[in-house]
Amino acid sequence: MTKLLRQGPKYLFLGIFAIFSIFPLYFMVVSATNTSKDVLDSRLLPGGELFANLAKLTGSQNLWGAMSASFVVAVGVTALALVICSIAGYGFEVFHSKGKDRLMAVLLLAMMIPFAATMVPLFQLFSRVGLVNSLVAVIIPAISTPFLILLFRQASRGFPHEIIEAARIDGLSELSIFARIYIPTMRSTYAAAAVITFMTAWNNFLWPKVILVNNAFQTMPMLISNLSAGYVTDYGVLMLAVLLASVPTMVVFLILQRAFAQGITGAIK
Repeated sequence: MTKLLRQGPKYLFLGIFAIFSIFPLYFMVVSATNTSKDVLDSRLLPGGELFANLAKLTGSQNLWGAMSASFVVAVGVTALALVICSIAGYGFEVFHSKGKDRLMAVLLLAMMIPFAATMVPLFQLFSRVGLVNSLVAVIIPAISTPFLILLFRQASRGFPHEIIEAARIDGLSELSIFARIYIPTMRSTYAAAAVITFMTAWNNFLWPKVILVNNAFQTMPMLISNLSAGYVTDYGVLMLAVLLASVPTMVVFLILQRAFAQGITGAIK
């Protein structure tokens, strides 16, 4: 009883902040079932307008096309980024040299440059090669990031190099070592990188808005922007679109959350 009294204030404090953290998600779900007027009136109870809002959404926007485009972009960026950045991080650590340290420092400095500063040159580049208004142009700039390279490099520092030397003595090539030993051992780091990359690619708005000059290949963030850009905004429909756009990232995180925590912790160590 005494222990419960001592721990009570702590759990009360955590419970209050948990309610504040969950409330925006609850309000989003409830608002998706209500009319625009109910949302503006801050109605906190579920309504019966879910299917009506869905009909309005699919009638005014190409919802399934936007979902498909976002999936193509997010999955494509995630798959390519994991391959490219893990190979780079592996190479920086396993084949370590002072020159690679200087190159890594340059890559880290590149993280300080805002994307807005490189957006115009990128658009000119893709315009010259004829890739404007294509999902390829959305995917390519995101497949290699200094952050992911650093994540894999830091994680590789804990990788036992003795295994690599033993594998080389047994006659395995570097590609075989990477595919058969490194990748299975670094599963948690791959999971952490996959969650970060998928969420970033799925929620990316600025670059797709610039390079996709019409709505033929619009992504979910672009669709949500279109819903709120008119003279009159139907907030019930808007909240339903936000809810549908949030589901894939939540599912990915819930599936990989344990490996995500292990991967981030391992990379920091």
